[in-house]
Amino acid sequence: MGYLRADGGIEKITDEDGWLATGDVGALDEDGYLTITDRKKELIITSGGKNISPAQIENLLRAHPLIAEAVAIGDRRPYVTALIVLDDEVAPQWAVAHGVTATGLAALAEDPIVRAEIQAAIDAANEKLSRPEQVKAYRIMASSWTPESGELTPTLKLRRRIIIDRHTQTIDSLYH
Repeated sequence: MGYLRADGGIEKITDEDGWLATGDVGALDEDGYLTITDRKKELIITSGGKNISPAQIENLLRAHPLIAEAVAIGDRRPYVTALIVLDDEVAPQWAVAHGVTATGLAALAEDPIVRAEIQAAIDAANEKLSRPEQVKAYRIMASSWTPESGELTPTLKLRRRIIIDRHTQTIDSLYH
């Protein structure tokens, strides 16, 4: 029914329309099914006032086998950018199969053939996104992100605040 207050009263947990405020963002389909797409606290609000779900962008980017992690950036910024982490198991195998001689994630991140493939992944994702959601600039990171490195939680979720704090210079460079 609600939250029990110290005075014994009950505080209603739903709004006047019967919705429970969970902090999730979702969409109702034509059949009335609710699909949760993101967390409200993780929404990107661009400097132009557009609300953007970073999870949608990141999921489209991670659909490419070379990309292990992607984080969309753009809160209070003019456009969306992304930090891309190569898959440390798939990328070396992909490189060999495509005649790339570079080894190691740092070298692969700089290789023109790998960069062209990541650009193709960005282009494919952008085709499915509205103009404000599209990734305008990105950087391929030189090392993987792990729970040990701090960018991921033990359940392999992005630690956005840590990523933004650690990579501020890189992010700022995408806007200059």
